[in-house]
Amino acid sequence: MLNARDILETIEMIQNENLDVRTITMGISLLDCCDSNPLRACAKIYEKITCQAKNLVKTGEDIEREYGIPIINKRISVTPIAMVAAASGGDPVEFAKTLDKAAHTVGVNFIGGYSALVHKGFGPGDRALIDSIPEALAVTERVCSSVNVGSTKAGINMDAVALMGRIVRQTAEKTADRQCIGAAKLVVFCNAPEDNPFMAGAFHGPGEPDCVINVGVSGPGVVRSALSKAGDCDITQVADLIKRTAFKITRMGQLVAQEASRRLGVPFGIVDLSLAPTPAVGDSVAHILEEMGLESCGTHGTTAALALLNDAVKKGGVMASSHVGGLSGAFIPVTEDAGMIDAARAGVLTIEKLEAMTAVCSVGLDMIVIPGDTTPETISAIIADEAAIGMVNSKTTAVRVIPAIGKQVGDELVFGGLLGSGPVMPLNGKSPERFIHRGGRIPAPLQSLKN
Repeated sequence: MLNARDILETIEMIQNENLDVRTITMGISLLDCCDSNPLRACAKIYEKITCQAKNLVKTGEDIEREYGIPIINKRISVTPIAMVAAASGGDPVEFAKTLDKAAHTVGVNFIGGYSALVHKGFGPGDRALIDSIPEALAVTERVCSSVNVGSTKAGINMDAVALMGRIVRQTAEKTADRQCIGAAKLVVFCNAPEDNPFMAGAFHGPGEPDCVINVGVSGPGVVRSALSKAGDCDITQVADLIKRTAFKITRMGQLVAQEASRRLGVPFGIVDLSLAPTPAVGDSVAHILEEMGLESCGTHGTTAALALLNDAVKKGGVMASSHVGGLSGAFIPVTEDAGMIDAARAGVLTIEKLEAMTAVCSVGLDMIVIPGDTTPETISAIIADEAAIGMVNSKTTAVRVIPAIGKQVGDELVFGGLLGSGPVMPLNGKSPERFIHRGGRIPAPLQSLKN
């Protein structure tokens, strides 16, 4: 039962602490759009998306206005296009253009699912789609792409890892005149979830319903504010406070998800509990860690503090929603987090420390700007390292790095909006080329044998 104090507390969270619903994402299956004729397949895709999602943006705006809860993004995820395009053998880029056109028509800011799942090998259409990613992301505005190269059950497809190093670099080169934005819309996964509402990695998995509503909540500023008011309590009390705060944040997300589901006549899928930061001052995961007592995010103790935060967010949030899914934890995208941007600029936060942090939080090496002369093999090795963390720890990990073509350490890329900006971070200069060119598969770990 809500009382006046609860209501006033929520108003304070929204007005002064950046509490929001980060995204309402409609997942749409395109399996019934498969056709041997690529033109007919694209027409079916456009018709289904624009029909299913025609009221998505308006509904989100109506809920936002009526409940006073900011809903920052309205998005769409679709069946991995490699699966759909394989039926026609057509040019995958035409499918990307169709997705982009549909996204513009219904007014969403991003559409995810220009994707392939190749953790155990390449199926029909996978290689063609992956090869087309640089062109597809260069000629579209709102399309996001992802490739899953590993899983705990299957191991890591090192042929795909080697390929994705080249694709990430080519994507950055294709959009070098636009701050290499293409690479910011491309993510390489291990253990990719089928119901993730966040971009750039969202796709609508084959095990999902025909259409579904997934919601991603946020609120780093709320957690930081709660800790600042708590004073010098001990670590156990810090964890309990974060759990209580995460519960309140997630309850709001559950309300929005159920209301959107009811109004759109579409099943409610999941609430993703992730604390998703923004470049806005006060809306930073790094600042939460610093509020715990670290002088700067990236110093010794950062991984332990992040582990506490991630665990407490999950424990508090899972009690507040009937269905939790997606990624659910704490995101650490460097260019999207004001505190991490400052720590990276100061040289306190390094890519090696970020890699250690990814072992205990959601996703992985996210929105990291790297030197423009980074080789494809080095990018592949970064992907392999991160996939290994995900595979061995039975968790989702990912890599979204942006080679800053023509720029070096100390320079910056500026994307604007939620993608923010960030400095070019240094990498280890020794070559992993021979290791990457071996190809093959890294076998699944022993803990995969759980049947």
